[in-house]
Amino acid sequence: MRKMTVCLATFITLAFMASFACADEEKIDVDKLPEKVVAAVKAKYPDAKLEKASKEKENDKTLYEVGIKNGEQKIDVTLEEDGTIVEIEKTIDAKDLPQAVTDALETKYPKYSCKKAEEIIKKDKLEYYEVVLETAEKKKFEVVVKPDGKIVKEESKDKKKDK
Repeated sequence: MRKMTVCLATFITLAFMASFACADEEKIDVDKLPEKVVAAVKAKYPDAKLEKASKEKENDKTLYEVGIKNGEQKIDVTLEEDGTIVEIEKTIDAKDLPQAVTDALETKYPKYSCKKAEEIIKKDKLEYYEVVLETAEKKKFEVVVKPDGKIVKEESKDKKKDK
């Protein structure tokens, strides 16, 4: 009976983990996007050029991420099948980060250099900024910062060296 319980617990754990692994992103051709997805992107960004697309399942919903170029700005738009925009990631210049964000980054990472900065917008509201930076010690981090300057997440982007 104990072996059966252990096997069942293992199976449930693996099934649970597999449900998260199923959220794999699948690259698709831009011309294979649903009409409602394309229409929503074009309505929001009429002059944008659709450059790339991917599709993934998340919580039983199919989401499409469309990479566009709007003028010189690169933008990733995530949408549901019906064209509802879920998230917008806009690449911005570091000089366009709010002062509270740059102050927080300078305090935490003196003499850092910004490699990439993005605004993350959800439901038409600016939620946070993602900044990829390199410290004076040549360490790379992706830092999530709220518009008020509160750092909410830090992740090392240094490549692990195999020994």
